[in-house]
Amino acid sequence: MCQLCPELYRSRTGGGARRVELCAAIPEGGTTSSYGEIRAAQRLTSSIDINVIIRPRGGDFLYTPAEVEAMLYDIEMCRQCGVHGVVLGCLTPEGDIDLSLLRRLVDASGELSVTFHRAFDVCRDPLLALEQLIDAGCDRILTSGQKATAVEGIPLIAELVRRAGERIIVMPGSGVRPDNIARIEAETGAREFHTSARRVVHSGMVYRKEDVPMGSNVVVSEFETVQTDRELVRLYL
Repeated sequence: MCQLCPELYRSRTGGGARRVELCAAIPEGGTTSSYGEIRAAQRLTSSIDINVIIRPRGGDFLYTPAEVEAMLYDIEMCRQCGVHGVVLGCLTPEGDIDLSLLRRLVDASGELSVTFHRAFDVCRDPLLALEQLIDAGCDRILTSGQKATAVEGIPLIAELVRRAGERIIVMPGSGVRPDNIARIEAETGAREFHTSARRVVHSGMVYRKEDVPMGSNVVVSEFETVQTDRELVRLYL
C-alpha cells in the first residue's frame, strides 16, 4: 500500500500542506510506488504537488548497478507521469554522498524537483554533504538532524538552515507532531516540514487466519494499515 506523507509550509501569515511524498513499504522507510499508485495518487491529490521517492529497497543507501538501473527507470516513469519531483539519496561505502551517482540521478530528473532524503542522516559529514548537495543541484534536504527525531536533531538542523541560507531548503522530518512543530520552527528557522500524520485503519476482513503471515514480522498486524489523516494534518497548521 502506498502512503502519502504531507509536507507542510508554515509562516506568520498561515500555511498548509503544499506537497506529499508518495512511497510504498512504510515499515522499511519507504520504497518507490508503482505506476498504478502514482496515477491513482495524482487523481486523488490533484490540488497539491506529488514527490515520489526513488528507492528500490529498504536498508542502506549503497546501491548495486542493477538497483541504479531500476532507479533511473523509475525516474523516467515519474517524468512521464508528470509528477512534481523525486526524493532520492545515495552513499558510498565510507558514508559520504555518492557524488557520481547523485549527478546521474539529478541529470535524469531533468525538470523535476529533487529532494535528498534521510540518507543524509546517516552520512559521515553533514556539513560537507550540505555543500555537495547544493553543488549537485538538489532543491531540498529532508533531515532529522542525524538523530532519531527532528526534536533531538534541532541543533544540527538549525546549523544547516543557517549555513544553507537561500541556497537549498532544509526540511525537518521524523517525529514532527502537532505538539512540537512550533518549537522546531522557532528553534531551527525552518519553514518546510515533513510528517506522516498517520492513523491506524483496521481491516474489513471478518475471517482471519492470523497465524499464517504474508510478510515480515516488522508489521505488527497484517489486518492493520496506516493512512494519512486529513484532520490530523490540519492540527499542524
